[in-house]
Amino acid sequence: MPTFQHPEYLLLLLLILVIAGIFIYALSYKRTVIKKLGDSELVKLLTSNHNASAYIVKFLLITVAFGLLILALANIRSAIGSEKVSRNGIDVMIALDVSKSMLAQDIKPSRLDRAKQLLSRLVDKLKNDRVGIVVFAGKAYLQMPLTGDHAAAKMYLNAATTESVPTQGTVIGDALKLCNTSFNPKEKKYKALILISDGEDHDEDAVKIATQMGQDGVVIYTIGIGSPQGSPIIDATTGLLKTDTDGNTVISKLNETSLQLIAENASGKYVLFQNTDQVVNEITSQFDSIDKRNISDDSLMNYKSWFRYFLVFAFVFLIIEFFISEKKSGKNSNLKLKPALVILLVLTGYNISAQIKNEKQEIIKGNEAYKKNEFLNALDAYSRVLQKNPDNGIAKFNQGNALFRADKKQEAVSAFEDAIKKLNNPVEKSNAFYNKGVVLQQDKKLPECIDAYKNALKLEPANEDARQNLQKALQQQKQQEKQDQKQDQNKKKQDQKPDKKNEPKLQQSKLTRKDAEEKLKALMEQEKNLQDKLHKVNPASVSKPEKDW
Repeated sequence: MPTFQHPEYLLLLLLILVIAGIFIYALSYKRTVIKKLGDSELVKLLTSNHNASAYIVKFLLITVAFGLLILALANIRSAIGSEKVSRNGIDVMIALDVSKSMLAQDIKPSRLDRAKQLLSRLVDKLKNDRVGIVVFAGKAYLQMPLTGDHAAAKMYLNAATTESVPTQGTVIGDALKLCNTSFNPKEKKYKALILISDGEDHDEDAVKIATQMGQDGVVIYTIGIGSPQGSPIIDATTGLLKTDTDGNTVISKLNETSLQLIAENASGKYVLFQNTDQVVNEITSQFDSIDKRNISDDSLMNYKSWFRYFLVFAFVFLIIEFFISEKKSGKNSNLKLKPALVILLVLTGYNISAQIKNEKQEIIKGNEAYKKNEFLNALDAYSRVLQKNPDNGIAKFNQGNALFRADKKQEAVSAFEDAIKKLNNPVEKSNAFYNKGVVLQQDKKLPECIDAYKNALKLEPANEDARQNLQKALQQQKQQEKQDQKQDQNKKKQDQKPDKKNEPKLQQSKLTRKDAEEKLKALMEQEKNLQDKLHKVNPASVSKPEKDW
């Protein structure tokens, strides 16, 4: 849908009403003056050289040209998304394990950090393929649907942490299901899934789901990251080693068997992580053997501007007005002035065209630098655009993305806030609110990020990413409130602890040793009877320890 880049200039159209009012007043005044002259025949004779209808036509032509120039300034544009970018490739879904077991440091600096580095390198190799991202732990969430925007994919991967999924555990089956629903169900090939995990699966259905996906044409490649001997997990919140319910230190071990079975049942391959380049080369070589299809993508960041057409029509109307004379005979006395006016208007239109073209070229340069992870160069390009045109919302939006990737979170938030003010398209504004929310969520500013996601959804209710991240932020806020309440309760308990000096002394038992032994024996007999009854009720009941890593 066409939009205006600078809608504020449309207010100038109100001047047309003012000019029309002045013109109508001028016509009325002329009639009044003619009547005051007296003899109508004499007036007709004196004004026989004047062409009244030409005067009106000339006014209309100039007014229309003025309106077209204002529309050119406002710059009607349409997203080039209607033009499909076609290439041969496949659809690749990435399932990234972000459970706490991925914090184990048997792979330095940690399993999760190395997995993100590996996937970022892999995305760079998938130039002609569409990429989607699912993160999972105790639950799975779609972080990014299938798209050709690889820069956005790398940004989402970089932002993934163990806090991205509030429910802990490792449920690979849910991640496989969510990835499968992201593919086109009508196609039986051109689909691949990369699952990277330590394989410490707490879900027994993963292999069954993988088998079904293989029958649906999805090829699954699994990457095992970790070591068979295992490593303790450092809790990010406490900095201490994680323990189970019995107080024993948790040792997280790589489960290769589970990952191998998933890959084998979906016609894929299991790869053990040892070296980043080796894994990337092996996976990409596997992709080369998969049949490719023609993939089309839409781009929402580049626009086609229509201001040139309005300038051309304005120029044509001015040329026509120039050759229409108000006199029925004789030369036009204003010939010297009007060409100068036309040339001025043409030069103005040319300058506007050149400026917009230069801005677009600088934004493209910035986008190319951004894709190469040259964020400082990208920021320089966007800054050059904003120096010439501070109202360029797209440059401000892209500047916010580059600042975030350069780890300048506060400046990124300010850039997104400025972009929100300058952008007029609801989808673009929703994306700016969403990206602002992502930065705030990474910075642990939950109330502000929740407001940002809500504003994104108000502008674009179909923004599923904003909806999912809003749910995560709300869950994180509840957990934070619970932790705060627990700390307050512990503090109150500490304050309410009785002074040991004033504690009453315990009275000595008056029971004899023989009586105490008999009572203890009776209690043990009751306990044994109770256990026997419970075993009869549920003889196979064995409690499975609950895992949260």
